[in-house]
Amino acid sequence: MVPENKSFDVFKLNRQLLNAIAEASYSEPTPIQRQAIPLVLAGHDVIGIAQTGTGKTAAFVLPLLMKVKFAQGNNPRALILAPTRELVMQIEDNVKLLAIYTDLRYTALYGGIGPKLQIEALQRGVDILIATPGRFLDLYSRGEIVVKQIKTMVLDEADKMMDMGFMPQIRQILEVIPTKRQNLLFSATMHPKVVELSHEFLEFPERVEISPQATPAALVEQRLYEVPNFRTKVNLLYWLLTHSDEVQKLLVFTKTKAHADNIFKFLSRKLDTPIRVIHANKGQNTRINAIEAFRKGEVSILVATDVAARGIDISSVSHVINFDVPLIYEDYVHRIGRTGRAQRTGVAITFANPAEMFHIEKIEKIIREQIPKHLLPAEVTLEEASKEEKQLLAREIDHFKRKENPDFKGAFHEKKNRARAKPSKKKKKRR
Repeated sequence: MVPENKSFDVFKLNRQLLNAIAEASYSEPTPIQRQAIPLVLAGHDVIGIAQTGTGKTAAFVLPLLMKVKFAQGNNPRALILAPTRELVMQIEDNVKLLAIYTDLRYTALYGGIGPKLQIEALQRGVDILIATPGRFLDLYSRGEIVVKQIKTMVLDEADKMMDMGFMPQIRQILEVIPTKRQNLLFSATMHPKVVELSHEFLEFPERVEISPQATPAALVEQRLYEVPNFRTKVNLLYWLLTHSDEVQKLLVFTKTKAHADNIFKFLSRKLDTPIRVIHANKGQNTRINAIEAFRKGEVSILVATDVAARGIDISSVSHVINFDVPLIYEDYVHRIGRTGRAQRTGVAITFANPAEMFHIEKIEKIIREQIPKHLLPAEVTLEEASKEEKQLLAREIDHFKRKENPDFKGAFHEKKNRARAKPSKKKKKRR
């Protein structure tokens, strides 16, 4: 058992790192940092399970900086892999913050932009690579990355990597980098595919699980509204934004790009406050600029699809609203983990239509707690769903009922049977 360290001094980090920690206003190690840092420094392979917003990035960045220590040669000695460019950029920011008093060279590799500047950075020499799997393999295949000196590999957000289908690329990378190395795997949940992957490349790993898997951050207050349809969800969102002084900085998550764009347009018309929207169809620079404006407080509302759920590390988000319930249940934890960060409290509100309530039941099983239900405010107008939305909801509900009961024939079948059961009225003959 690693003792509960109250100061970063006990880790025996060098003075450059301790000065950077002090300047970053890190007062004391978080639980994941207390447990993981000594193990990484001791050279163990480590599996770290901790919910988002608990400081797990610094839990591997600090010991990694200590191990790599100073600039040396031209080729990378450490590789950090992450599933999205936003997360790669977030990790790069952490490295930049904590390596400020070292001469270490690091660069971030991700898609969405041309590789020219990234190749130039590699050619100047680099000690630490932070990359998405796709861009890493692209530049490796061009001969721009020499891997023979890599001694440490980190997989961050491993569960998201598996959800996004990165297993083949991870295996390709494992085949080309040196087999003699230290491996670190960090994740919010122990997804079955993460377990499978860990068996493939971790050697006798030390497991650090700070809280039960898929546990929402303790400082996040959760609320659930059962809302009949899309238009009523929009009315509820508008009501919450115009009847509460609590909302200072808001992230709104949707499941589709169309929903994100529609909500953005509606709120932009109705509210006199800066709003941005990000999703996969937005250009790389547009997304970066939107997140940076949100971080600086120039924008108070950011509407996003799950592309941003794990790439935004902003400590002052007061509220998260799940306009749509996530279909990957673990993403619920990651979404609401955008608030309640850095020891601040936060509020996470979820809107669920009748079909989405089936997902809520599954999410509650995963997080091992019930999400408190709230009644719709009386002032919120209940809208009539369109014919298309009614049909879609009915089909979704039938789908879930069939999954639970294979004998269930569907609402249309039941309606047809009821019609058959009614006594038929004979038509009167015309005379």
